[in-house]
This record gives sequence, C-alpha cells and structure tokens, in this order.
Amino acid sequence: MTSAPTIATPTQHPAVERIRTLWPAWGWSLVGTLVVLVAVIGVSGGSPLQPLSQALTLVPYLVLVAIGQMLVITLGPGNIDVSVGTNVSMASYASVAVGAAAGPGAGLAAAVGAGLAAAACSVIAILVLRIPPIIATLATSLIVSSATLMLADANRSGAPAELRSFVNARVLGVPLTAVLVAILTVAVVIVLRRTRFGLAVVATGQNSVAAAKAGLPTRTVTGVTYLISGALAGLAGGLLAAFISPSTSLGTSYLLDSVAVVVIGGTLIAGGRPVPVGVWTGALFFVLLSGLLNLLGLSVGAQNILKGLLVVLVVVISSAATGTGRSTVRRLRASLTLPGTTTKQRNNTDG
Repeated sequence: MTSAPTIATPTQHPAVERIRTLWPAWGWSLVGTLVVLVAVIGVSGGSPLQPLSQALTLVPYLVLVAIGQMLVITLGPGNIDVSVGTNVSMASYASVAVGAAAGPGAGLAAAVGAGLAAAACSVIAILVLRIPPIIATLATSLIVSSATLMLADANRSGAPAELRSFVNARVLGVPLTAVLVAILTVAVVIVLRRTRFGLAVVATGQNSVAAAKAGLPTRTVTGVTYLISGALAGLAGGLLAAFISPSTSLGTSYLLDSVAVVVIGGTLIAGGRPVPVGVWTGALFFVLLSGLLNLLGLSVGAQNILKGLLVVLVVVISSAATGTGRSTVRRLRASLTLPGTTTKQRNNTDG
C-alpha cells in the first residue's frame, strides 16, 4: 500500500508564517462573533447566554450545509455547489413523505438519498459532460426546484413527532443537534488531515494537474466531494423539516449563507485550504448578526447588503493580515497600469 502523498506548500515570508501560526484562519470570524454577541446583549438587554443559546439552535443546520460547501470550494477555482439550497427544500419534503409512512429514521435516510440523487446529476454533468461546476449545479438546482414543487403538491403530512422531539432535545442546555454536528466536524477535521481522501481533496485544490500527475484520482475525489455536499444538504433539509416545517423556500438562504460562512471562516475561496473550525465561527457570526439586524428593525434587503459588505471586509482584512491577498493586489495594480508601461516600472509600482 502506497503512503499518502506529501502536499507541498508555497514558501512564505517568515513574518507571514509567524502570523499564521499565532493567528488562526478562523480568528477574524471569532472576533466578529464576539463583537456581534456583545452588541446583541447590549441591544436586547437580556441574559448574556440567551443569544448564544438561541443561535446554537439554528447554527447546526447551516454548519451541515456549509461543511459540504467547504469541501467543494476546497477543490479549487470554479468549484461551488449552487444546488445546496434547492436540495435542502426538496429533502425536507422527501423526509416528511417517507417518514410519515416508514418512521423518522427512514425519513432522514430519504432526505439524504434525495440530496445524493441531486448531487449525482451534478457529478455526471461535471465529470462526464465536462460542464463547468457552477453551470452543472445550477442546472441541477433548476431540476430539483421542479421536483420540489411536485413533492409539495403531493405532500399533506408533517414530520413525525419522534423527529420533532429529537431536533428540540438538549444536553446540559445545549441543543443535541449542535453536539452531534460538532462531532461530525471533528470527524471531518480528522479525514482532511489523516486520510488519503482528505489529503487528495486539499492537493486537488492546490494544483489539480500536479495532483493528477502524482497519481491521485482527482476525478473520483471531485465526484465524491460533490456527493458529500449533496448528502449533507439533504440531511439538513430532513432535520429542518422537523425543526420548522417543509417549504419550497426552506433552503433559499442556504446557498448565499453557506458560501459566506465558508469564506468568513477562513477557507480559501481559491481552494486548497479548508478550515472546518471556521465554519462554526462563521455560522455563529452570521446567525448572531441576523438576530442583531432583526432587533434593529432592518429590512431583509438591507440585511443582505450589509452581509455582503461584511463578507468582503472580512476577506480583505484576513488577506492583508496573512499575506494571501498580495497576488490579488498585484493583479489589480497591473490592470490599472497604463498601456506601454515597462516591466521595470510595473515592478517599481508593485513595491
């Protein structure tokens, strides 16, 4: 049996490496979370633990979707699963329909199966038809949306009582779903750091051509990663069907939110560096921020604008602090350079 390949990382300036060692990639999202938490406590005037407790009831579902999105984004530029939102909605109806007849366990299995079926469509389009991932998952999203409408018309039942009790259960005051998703996150960390598959995902994101030449099954890794994303979105939909209720718009916000959470949490949008812990800090930041904006009475449109600006701000700050945004700055300067400028002049401009 061959050993897992060693993944080479670019040499960085010692100061940059020192910053990365002392300040984790998810550090900025943690700071943002603490700031927003203090603001929520100040505005609401309630118990300091109450906002955090309320956030933890919603965060696990977003984390589930975002973990799958994180793995897909780690595959490298152009990889993003835009079908996760519609997968959540479709899976909620699949869970309720099957759960009413065969029990909550079968309902959750049906939700995961629905997510896998949708992801399989994307995988076929990406690997067999060679369609760019964004276009492939967008096409899948349109198909899934139609299936969701048909399931909604045929559905007349609700989630089983046992599943509703499960999603509302608490352990020492902490939602049971949060505990289980935290355990899943630890498992993802182990897979990414200790298994051949996890290392292959990271290597593919860093340089897919080099990974393929090194003998890694990059096509298989890509397909499995998209299937995992679909399965996790389906599981989130099945749980949300019991926590809230099935709806054709249940997963609408999960596409934007999952991408934002991944980016805010420190995962490189260019691929090659997943940050599972950052998914949690990013999700807590986003959920608490939504609560704060609701307390302030901001409209949904204003909230989306502010969220988008904050995502850009966090990316710019983290890039400047860690040095990961230097090449982007250079490309911007180069694009603004007047035609006819010499290479020496451009280099002087770059500093």
